[in-house]
Amino acid sequence: MTMGLGGFKRWALAGATALALSACSGDLTHAPLNEPITRVADQRSWPLGPDQFGETVVGVAFSGGGMRASAFSYGVLNELDRHEIVAENGRQRMTDMIDLISGVSGGSVTAAYFGLKGREGLPTFRSRFLERNAEQGFDADVSLANVLRIVHDGGVNDRSKFPRWLDENLFDGATYADLFARKRPLVWIAASDIYNRVPFVFEPITFSTLCSDLSKVRLSEAVAASAAVPGLFVPMNVENFGGACGGHVPAWLQRGLADKTAPATLRASAAAMTRYRQDPEHFHYVKLLDGGLTDNFGIHSLAVARTNRDRPYMPMTAEQAVRVKRFLFLVVDAGRGPAGEWPSKLASPTGMELAGIVTDVAIDSGVYKGYDYFTTIMRDWESDIRRWRCSLPNHEVVALRGTLNGWKCDDVAFTVGRVSFDDAGPELRRELDKVPTRFQLDPATLDTVIGAGETALHNNATFRAFMRNRPLLAASQTRR
Repeated sequence: MTMGLGGFKRWALAGATALALSACSGDLTHAPLNEPITRVADQRSWPLGPDQFGETVVGVAFSGGGMRASAFSYGVLNELDRHEIVAENGRQRMTDMIDLISGVSGGSVTAAYFGLKGREGLPTFRSRFLERNAEQGFDADVSLANVLRIVHDGGVNDRSKFPRWLDENLFDGATYADLFARKRPLVWIAASDIYNRVPFVFEPITFSTLCSDLSKVRLSEAVAASAAVPGLFVPMNVENFGGACGGHVPAWLQRGLADKTAPATLRASAAAMTRYRQDPEHFHYVKLLDGGLTDNFGIHSLAVARTNRDRPYMPMTAEQAVRVKRFLFLVVDAGRGPAGEWPSKLASPTGMELAGIVTDVAIDSGVYKGYDYFTTIMRDWESDIRRWRCSLPNHEVVALRGTLNGWKCDDVAFTVGRVSFDDAGPELRRELDKVPTRFQLDPATLDTVIGAGETALHNNATFRAFMRNRPLLAASQTRR
């Protein structure tokens, strides 16, 4: 469940109460958050070269859920930071081995900050964000004026507010250029393209198609777009600058669109990209709202990238594919379970309850189907890489790897797991289900959610199995 789709559902209904009222023109800004690029060749990117991934690859995806999601994912990172393994370069903390990280809505805040600061930023994230009232960055008052803004302008808050608060209190004006300079991890922040009804991922491929310079986009803008709750926020605009820079839809996406047997997720994303490129006048602006509307687990990017079947190891390089032995990907789910007293009553739920129920059903059914699809993709990827590796002649292995020493073509295993409130135990689960989807938590609740994230990863069967199967060192710190 995303931040506003839980705690701020009243905004959707508040708009309906004012449909018969008139409103004067609003004073909200709709200015786009991006700038053009002259040549697509100038588009900066993460340098995913042969040295990007080692024998062990770690990826994490943080779900939506407001401050609850931010704090739960932070707790997971804290616990991950307590573990070390022996890698090819010696002892390494698990947090230093994160190569891929994605985030949606509340989870996008944690993902973006960790991508910018790494494990060194974990202590400051708590004080700079989790202990703050982030709702100071936007207007959440239920008033007639705000209801009229929802009706007339599509939302109460524009991009002049929350991104500014995030910059002043957390990101210090950092842009994607700062992420690219760090080289790793690769960071995916996802919002929702509400016209095409697909995830919109802040990544170089997307922005090259739009002839826009991703390196100049502020992290605060990407995060705010990912957390832009319908009604509470005006849709944020990304401008499509046409094809003058040489941008185009990648060939593998074009083939996916043409292939009627291709996964529906791939075809929908390819269709959106094609519309941007074929009709830039009509699709002059891509309008973004909360990423949880289309992918509340933040796994779309890797799933779509894997459907690039030009080569069996894509989106890894051949050099990376012969080096990898273990790939751990954890989906951190801060979603709450069902709530409410209406199942015990004969009467139907109220209109307010129904609005939340319909939203939750739509999102939850979609994300769990998406997770099942993702696990299937990862299994197929593992099989494809193993088959490809075992088909290589020795001279190609040497060319890619440098040596045959220690080479075992079938020594590769992908592990995918979901870390949820269930892993924290039944008592904590009941407490966590009561935590509202807001961008502010009281100190006691914050401690509970962070501690639950630590406990959940510690108890998670997938993570424990992965650690048992690695050359291990004991956890580097005593768990608190």
